[in-house]
Amino acid sequence: MSITTQQRKVAIICSHGGLDEAYPSLILANAARQSGIEAFVFFTFWGLDVITEGKVDHLHVNLAGNASSGMPTMLAGLPGMESFAASMMKKQMQELDLPSVREMLLILDESGAELFACELAMKMFKRTQKDLVPQVKDVITAGDFYDMAEGAQIIFT
Repeated sequence: MSITTQQRKVAIICSHGGLDEAYPSLILANAARQSGIEAFVFFTFWGLDVITEGKVDHLHVNLAGNASSGMPTMLAGLPGMESFAASMMKKQMQELDLPSVREMLLILDESGAELFACELAMKMFKRTQKDLVPQVKDVITAGDFYDMAEGAQIIFT
């Protein structure tokens, strides 16, 4: 009698495009692949910035209205604060040897994780496949996402 084991699978939805918001999706997908779990990431709405060629290296940290930032909203909204926070976060990430977002996308692609962009969000933000980093496998609909995610754990970040 043979026992068949179903391959574990995770589907991660990345809907935020801040530097601090991109990493949870990328780290979870990377951890899944390192554990032998099939993984794909669906980038939608502001999450498209994470995979957009002209934006991936310039993600900022969202401070205004973020209760966890510890910074009063009045200060967080001042010009330059998001850039300052992003540069401080990037410095700390370098100290921890954490790859950049672009490097993480490459690592995920090389590990077999699949990256997809949301068709509706692409239309809303007037982007085409040519605007995306080369690691993006395809542009898919929400329905396609559900078909692909059948049997997977779904994580929304």
